[in-house]
Amino acid sequence: MNAPSALVLDFGGVVTRTLFETHRQSEAALGLPPGSLTWRGPFAPETDALWRRMQADEISERDYWMERTREVGRLVGEAWSAMETFVRRARGADPEAIVRPEADAAIRIAHAAGIRLAILSNELDLFYGADFRQRLPLLSLFDPIVDATHTGILKPDPRAYAAVADALGVPASSCVFVDDQARNVAGAVRAGMRAVQFEVRDPHHSFSEALAHFGLALDLPESVAERTDHA
Repeated sequence: MNAPSALVLDFGGVVTRTLFETHRQSEAALGLPPGSLTWRGPFAPETDALWRRMQADEISERDYWMERTREVGRLVGEAWSAMETFVRRARGADPEAIVRPEADAAIRIAHAAGIRLAILSNELDLFYGADFRQRLPLLSLFDPIVDATHTGILKPDPRAYAAVADALGVPASSCVFVDDQARNVAGAVRAGMRAVQFEVRDPHHSFSEALAHFGLALDLPESVAERTDHA
């Protein structure tokens, strides 16, 4: 197999920290008392029955987040019917604050080495708003950004992976794909890509694994890597 030439990243959960990791920030943005948000998903699955149902494929990922959206809307005294309302209200004020330091470092290392960068997301503009890209300079390093908000093709549909490879102008086999959802990683493998299952509980290891495909190392001080918000 030829050496890879492109790094393709999911956005939410990979480039940005999950909503599970930013409860304190969300509570402050929404005017909620500390400790109001208690669900922890993969960080404490034993206490999150809804997350366990999603992992068992009893409900979809979007079902999970819609229920959390309605729940948080009730906490602020509003009726929320779209997850993008939750995302924009909870974390839209300072986009750079929710970027993983490991992601920032890995992206810049790959870019400096001449690796092509792409985003393949199911909901970037839908959840974050079309103006989010302009407010997050890091995204200017990516070309292309393939977003199902506009294509209507959700991972793990094989057409999603074909679309990003075509936009990059490289075969799927030249891409290393990183995603935090197992079903999307499996879809990438079926499409002919190399793939890394991103572990939200150990982003340093996951980005190190991704960069290793290109013979690169993640140079990140441990003090920075440990800057998380798991409240």
